[in-house]
Amino acid sequence: GLANQETARTGNVLGMAGVTFGLAATAADMSLEGAGLEAFEQVGLLGGLGAGVGTVLASGVGPTELPQTVAAFHSLVGLAAMAGAAGEYFGNAGDLDIGTMIAIYLATFIGGITATGSMVAFGKLSAMLGSAPLQLPGRDQLNLGMLTACGLGMAAFLNPDLISSLDADTVQLGSLGVVALVSSLMGVHLTASIGGADMPVVITVLNSYSGWALCAEGFMLGNPLLTQVGALIGFSGAILTWIMCEAMGRDVVSVILGGAGTVATPKGEVVEIEGEVITTTVDDVFENLKEAQNIMIVPGYGLAVAQAQFAVADIAKTLSDMGKTVRFGIHPVAGRMPGQLNVLLAEAGVSYDMVFEMEDVNDDFPDVDLTLVIGASDTVSSAAEDDPNSSIYGMPVLRVWQSKDVVVLKRSIGNTGYAGQMNPILFKDNTNVLLGDAKDSCESLRNMVSELAKPAGVNSKLKP
Repeated sequence: GLANQETARTGNVLGMAGVTFGLAATAADMSLEGAGLEAFEQVGLLGGLGAGVGTVLASGVGPTELPQTVAAFHSLVGLAAMAGAAGEYFGNAGDLDIGTMIAIYLATFIGGITATGSMVAFGKLSAMLGSAPLQLPGRDQLNLGMLTACGLGMAAFLNPDLISSLDADTVQLGSLGVVALVSSLMGVHLTASIGGADMPVVITVLNSYSGWALCAEGFMLGNPLLTQVGALIGFSGAILTWIMCEAMGRDVVSVILGGAGTVATPKGEVVEIEGEVITTTVDDVFENLKEAQNIMIVPGYGLAVAQAQFAVADIAKTLSDMGKTVRFGIHPVAGRMPGQLNVLLAEAGVSYDMVFEMEDVNDDFPDVDLTLVIGASDTVSSAAEDDPNSSIYGMPVLRVWQSKDVVVLKRSIGNTGYAGQMNPILFKDNTNVLLGDAKDSCESLRNMVSELAKPAGVNSKLKP
């Protein structure tokens, strides 16, 4: 299944097969219900158009754009739920049972939050919007007020006689319009109130929301398959959200209510970092690799940006063939969406048995001779454990600074992580910083390591 890297590809194939069978079942159901050729032509035209647009958009998406692309697709699910609800209401106004009416309202409410929330997430992930959380006065009260308005609107939608001065159709139409507007504003505010460092969790929340929107559509249309698929997506997204919150030290309720990362604003000054950054060269890092026997590689979003995964994979394989212990330590939220770094390493052909999750290797760092940090910042920051006034304080991190030696590959010293804070490990005595493009640096190291391995062969005499 998708829980294991070795079987994830098969899981994806099975998922696509399931979608294909679902489309076939839908076509068969349309035929049994007496749909004519014109209906099938419309479905085929719209389906083909959607498939074509999706193929063009997806083919132009690189690994670094994947998180914002997922967010953008979630917004389409929300818009589809709202459009479907509107179509069901206007197409059958006055002839809808209470269950369908509830489903229409919920589909509009959840769809509005999902659509606009995903748009804001897209803006933050693509750097079109600032990563800092929006902190309006009375934020929680504002959210509660919008939620209350939607609740009152639902009461009026289901029982228009509550407003006797207007006719039923006007009350219901107004209620549906209000929930569409308010839920859309709520989606903007909830997501904007979450800091950029918590965007990986936001993606899982929006994934869950999109599932519940589909579930509501299934009830609305009387389609059990759509309901089941929506419930599956909703529950899986909720479970993943809980797992991600545990990994980041966040409160899941706070995330859902739009306060992740902003619940407790630091009251004091961030601990002042003492010392100076010591830079190194590719030649010196190569010497470190030669001497080290136990090596840990910790990749981050910068690896994806630089597209250095192929060079890193070659380095790891060559060093492993030389008899050295080489492992990759992956933080649960490395990158900007869950599993992004795992996908990159798998794409580069890194052996699955070399890739470990944070909890599997975090206690091993005192025994590691050399740790290479490539493009990671917040996920390896000691401020998460040492500085109570840091915005990421309490978030579990990879304790790379406990290694004997640490080399951090960065484009520039001032280039901070998504939380916008300087990483204190850069100033530690056992840390050296290799400045420059990570891809160029890793390719240079790959060439040096490969040349070293040629005369030595497998099980090199460098092995102590």
